[in-house]
Amino acid sequence: MPLVPTASIVDAARDARVGAAAFNVIHLETAEALVTAAERTDRPLILQISENCIRYHGSLLPLTRATLALAEESTARIAVHLDHLTQAELVHQGIAAGVRSVMIDASALPYEQNVATTATLAAWCHERGAFVEAELGEVGGKDGVHAPGARTDPAEALSFVQATGVDALAVAVGSSHAMRERTAELDKELIAALRTTLPVPLVLHGSSGVPDDELRRAIAAGMTKINISTHLVSVFTGSIRRTLDADPSLVDSRKYIKLAREAVAQEAARLLEVLNTPVTAPTELRVAETTARG
Repeated sequence: MPLVPTASIVDAARDARVGAAAFNVIHLETAEALVTAAERTDRPLILQISENCIRYHGSLLPLTRATLALAEESTARIAVHLDHLTQAELVHQGIAAGVRSVMIDASALPYEQNVATTATLAAWCHERGAFVEAELGEVGGKDGVHAPGARTDPAEALSFVQATGVDALAVAVGSSHAMRERTAELDKELIAALRTTLPVPLVLHGSSGVPDDELRRAIAAGMTKINISTHLVSVFTGSIRRTLDADPSLVDSRKYIKLAREAVAQEAARLLEVLNTPVTAPTELRVAETTARG
């Protein structure tokens, strides 16, 4: 199946008030597992490749081309997205490789520089038909750069979206990158305020640390694109650890990686169902949205 535009997945999820699943690719085996999950559940999925992942592999092209090929050969509705890109050159390389969805991450810069950098790259991407996500409010936990207690101000977020022209915005509402326990509690009132204020879909980074019910409540409050990485990486690693502990004589990596790939496929399929379960928005949010639409 041809690649599905990220915008079509995200916009449809926002309208239906379900989550648009965005799961990170670490290597080919996780990409295969995630595609399998999408096919088993018949749910749309955004495959994400981060700048950290690109750095690990040494360059953008090999894993990106492999992920694009998997998506294009799949029977599922799959988009490919480049995540947390801080370098303009990687944005350019990704678009040249055929990716039409990027996150421009200038969130560590002062606000005015974030706006200027994001606006310039967003305009360049839009000229080439690409979907653009950005970040405001500094989601916690990423390489010690972001402040864990940060929150996105709705008025500032609106100004940012208007100034940059981005298609989606990652906001700080209480989650944190790289959490290994699913214990985060999100600021649903802030999510609702951001939903009614902003004309673009909201993105939740650091979703690995958010339990299922809290994810559902966040979606009900107005969150749309849900990014998950660390949780699925932990599933992969946990499976390998259990397999090797049970049989230390194993030397063929395919035997234990195959089991880990299946473990990720099963958990990703479960999460796809969790995120795609329709939820009812709080009455006050529905009223506010109706009022905002006039």
